[in-house]
Amino acid sequence: MIYSGKAVTVADLGDGIAELKFDLAGESVNKFNRETLNDLGAAVAAIRDSGTVKGVVVTSGKSVFIVGADITEFGDLFSHGEAEIVGWVKEANKVFVSFEDLPIPTVVAINGIALGGGFEMCLSCDYRVLSSSAKVGLPEVKLGLFPGFGGTVRLSRVIGVDNAVEWIATGSEKRPDDALKDGAVDAVVAPEQLQAAAVAMLKSAIEGKLNWKGRRAEKMAPVQLNMMEQMMAFNTAMAVVVGKAGPNYPAPKIALQSMQSHAGLDRDAALEVEAKGFAKAAVTPQANALIGLFLADQVVKKAAKQHEGKGSKEVKQAAVLGAGIMGGGIAYQSAYKGVPIIMKDIADKALDLGMTEATKHLARLVEKGRMTAADMGKTLSRIRSTLNYGDFGAVDIVIEAVVENPKIKGSVLKEVESLVKSDTIIASNTSTISITRLAESLERPENFVGMHFCDPGHMMPLVEVIRGEKSSDEAVATTVQLAQKMGKTPIVVKDCPGFLVNRVLFPYFGGFDMLVRDGADFQAVDKVMEKFGWPMGPAYLLDVVGIDTGVHAAGVMAEGFPDRMKPDYKSSTVVLFENQRFGQKNGKGYYSYEPDKKGKPKKTVDPTTYDLIASVVGQRREFDAEEIIARLMIPMVNEVARCLEEGIVATPAEADMALIMGIGFPPFRGGACRYVDQVGIANYVAQCEKFAHLGKAYEAPRLLQDMAKANKKFFA
Repeated sequence: MIYSGKAVTVADLGDGIAELKFDLAGESVNKFNRETLNDLGAAVAAIRDSGTVKGVVVTSGKSVFIVGADITEFGDLFSHGEAEIVGWVKEANKVFVSFEDLPIPTVVAINGIALGGGFEMCLSCDYRVLSSSAKVGLPEVKLGLFPGFGGTVRLSRVIGVDNAVEWIATGSEKRPDDALKDGAVDAVVAPEQLQAAAVAMLKSAIEGKLNWKGRRAEKMAPVQLNMMEQMMAFNTAMAVVVGKAGPNYPAPKIALQSMQSHAGLDRDAALEVEAKGFAKAAVTPQANALIGLFLADQVVKKAAKQHEGKGSKEVKQAAVLGAGIMGGGIAYQSAYKGVPIIMKDIADKALDLGMTEATKHLARLVEKGRMTAADMGKTLSRIRSTLNYGDFGAVDIVIEAVVENPKIKGSVLKEVESLVKSDTIIASNTSTISITRLAESLERPENFVGMHFCDPGHMMPLVEVIRGEKSSDEAVATTVQLAQKMGKTPIVVKDCPGFLVNRVLFPYFGGFDMLVRDGADFQAVDKVMEKFGWPMGPAYLLDVVGIDTGVHAAGVMAEGFPDRMKPDYKSSTVVLFENQRFGQKNGKGYYSYEPDKKGKPKKTVDPTTYDLIASVVGQRREFDAEEIIARLMIPMVNEVARCLEEGIVATPAEADMALIMGIGFPPFRGGACRYVDQVGIANYVAQCEKFAHLGKAYEAPRLLQDMAKANKKFFA
């Protein structure tokens, strides 16, 4: 053994070949943490000092190669300023450079995922052999960053500027065929042939059959384009990248600027430029938010695992009560992820609609090349539509998705409970009605939970699992398990009107209604909030949700929280509802809708809307963007804080992820809690005081007041 550490070992394979293996002790995957970097540096020194090694093959002892840098360990550095970040990156790069500068050829055998720093390690090798089951890529832009361990420097010299820009600016994972086509790897082989192929390539390099020194020299030199070619390549790429990323995601633009700046430099000078650009991206609020979301996602996954561990039941057969669009979407998602499901309704027409919905989603996958027609047929065969309860005696969980009416739901739930096994879990897909209240109609309330699929159910990743007063751990665990099997992210919340997502969304709508009441133009409000980062403004969102649905849900919320959600005026939304303008579902709401060429509803301005709502709207006046944002965001954020106070949601991380995945909160802002952190708790509470005259919804909850006094943050 040439070197043995906790993360890296170097073994003598004979014939002058050394195997440098990444195998981080105590972890299921390899990642670049401080220990791995230190070990790699020591391993390189041992190879250099051995005097007998003629070539190095780099491997992994895990099922993946290296997943990237350990952001949980390095993330705290990003709050220390650009200078310290640059210093850290330079120190890390010394390790990669020392490896790359070994006076012997190097070949890496990429057996599994090699992302971020993992693929940057691969780029510091002379040759790369990829398993046909592996993936590579540089996804750092998804964290508001870009490669900092030499990725922008080496990749642009290995595969050319155009390809490197696409890889880095999109952050996409590359399959073996694409990686080979672009020249990022030198060979793709079957997994069982990987090590032998890498060693064979290394022997060829040692014997002089491969010009590894020439290959390495290309990485050390400037990009092989003259100044005019560089300018044309980068200027064209900049226009495309900035257009796609938009102003709220600066990392791709900073990455391209760095790449353009270092294209004419040798490796060492280029790495200096990359380090400074990386630091510039790392201190942006967007990086803070996106890294925060990555960490919050780990919290959510850990919480789901803990909930699932409290049960023993395995879901092998599911059922959904109520077909139509939502039921069909649920059936599609279940069948697509491999869980057979029965779809029951009382009318053939509804069943047809449900099957049409499922078929439509699958057909789109076929059109996009993500599924074959044969696989579509197999998936559809996992959905059994029926008008009776004949096979319900064998189901493990039933999802109730009938009309949002407590009496109807109660009747259906009572009926199905009498026809299923005593341990079958029943979950209601209600969006607002109390789970504890619905459980009153059941003989076994411990088997009952909420399972709220955010609309549209097949697209939104969040599923709220609602624990009623009598819901058992087994019921929660089974529902969490099914949500995960369906490819969704479950977050467990306690029961209350609207649960978490709708409880915090409707104060936002309430802020919108008051703005329009006070003379704001709903179109202007939409534009401001879309610029803020929401995928659609509140008026447009109400049209998509359905104004009738919104009015009904707002009524439930007003009953549950009358002090801050029961308006003392008639809103423009209610006026539209009274005039049978329900939004996209019937073609008219705040806007008008006509099908486009693909059959999707296209939004157009409808002047008659202003005439309809004139009686409940004050004199038209302009509001500045800051006031519009404050008047919509404060009620939402305050309600999130109240949910944390009451234990409706367990942690700020889960609250933020629920808003991102359930209602499209702007990801680059990180969620409501991180938004408060970035605004500053004192500044936020001052905003609440400024608008407190508008009502209880604008008064900072005790949690936020106490945080302001102690100068605390939700996230350290």
